[in-house]
Amino acid sequence: MGVLNVTPDSFSDGGKYLILEQAIQHARRMAEEGATIIDIGGESTRPGSVPISVEEEIRRVVPVIKVLNQELSVPISIDTSKPEVMQAAVMAGAGLINDVNALRGDGALKVASELDVPICLAHMQGDPQTMQQNPLYINVVNEVQDFLLDRVNACEQHGISRDRLILDPGFGFGKQVIHNLLLLKHLSCICKIGLPVLVGFSRKSFIGTLLKTSIEDRLYGSVALAAIAVWEGAVIVRTHDVRATMQALILCNSAKRVKNEEEY
Repeated sequence: MGVLNVTPDSFSDGGKYLILEQAIQHARRMAEEGATIIDIGGESTRPGSVPISVEEEIRRVVPVIKVLNQELSVPISIDTSKPEVMQAAVMAGAGLINDVNALRGDGALKVASELDVPICLAHMQGDPQTMQQNPLYINVVNEVQDFLLDRVNACEQHGISRDRLILDPGFGFGKQVIHNLLLLKHLSCICKIGLPVLVGFSRKSFIGTLLKTSIEDRLYGSVALAAIAVWEGAVIVRTHDVRATMQALILCNSAKRVKNEEEY
């Protein structure tokens, strides 16, 4: 899943793709590099980010979705928690809803059910404005697993079948470094729920904390974590750096799938 943020304030690429043609070119490039989903976001969810209006978010994402829906063969994902934006984006051609709030917003479950597209449910403790101030858990793996199961049940009660759902443990969303590491180490517990698991590590701050690097120097750490997650069972990796991540995942999957010496 290639990341396309049409925002002025995203932590890694904010402001780079505000002009429509720049956004389209970047999406084309990611598809050429191997992205099989393009995830478009119009509102930053970085720690401390400021919410924007529904109208502004729609204004940012819908023109990009309309063009890419005509130009690319890969599905378009809308990264939003607002039901009005979900509606507008799917009507414009988005084929997947990626919600860091796991459809907990007012009206989100109802709208998502009616739109009849796949949905990614992510775990987040708190909200983007406060989530990194002092996140606490008794057992982060169990708590994330229980949260995701609860959201799956809520979806089913609103007529959203399990075969439309994807789960995201929410690395970096209301988690300290130790929480992220424990979730990665025990990612198989989330995978055992039996639904596809998406992970997003790309350039996140806990990588910088562990490696003592800037945002611009977190590629190798991001790719390493992506490979570990896929080895543990994740099937979708959300990344800013498609080419490098794809190369790592091709090798990871080759090692996972090989059965005997005669294959090569």
